[in-house]
Amino acid sequence: MAANTIPIFPLTPKISWGTSLATANTAKDGTGTVVLLATAGANGSRVDFLRVRALGTNVATALRIFVNNGADPTVAANNVLFTEATIAATTLSEVAALAETQIAMDLALPAGYRLYATIGTTVAAGLMVSAVFGDY
Repeated sequence: MAANTIPIFPLTPKISWGTSLATANTAKDGTGTVVLLATAGANGSRVDFLRVRALGTNVATALRIFVNNGADPTVAANNVLFTEATIAATTLSEVAALAETQIAMDLALPAGYRLYATIGTTVAAGLMVSAVFGDY
């Protein structure tokens, strides 16, 4: 007998973001300097995508996204590297928009699970990462 034959959709739309990312973290286990992006609600959440914006002039870096099981993120066993993206170098301009990166997630998070972000290279102006998701 098949289970879950009727699709469910998020009930409460959310957009969240952490503090600006500017300091490098070369750990690939989710420990070290991390920024919390989102926490799944009591019934879990669906993460649609992440939007990454440079806050000014930056060198290129790698953005890494970790899924945490809701426990202490300083313990490597509680984190998994979910995805990563190359973020191009940017130069601040008052007449042209800075490049934006969108990362498709299509991810269902269990209740209490979290998303964290790190970058591989220290950048001058910082990056702001926003999560677009919804709680079930």
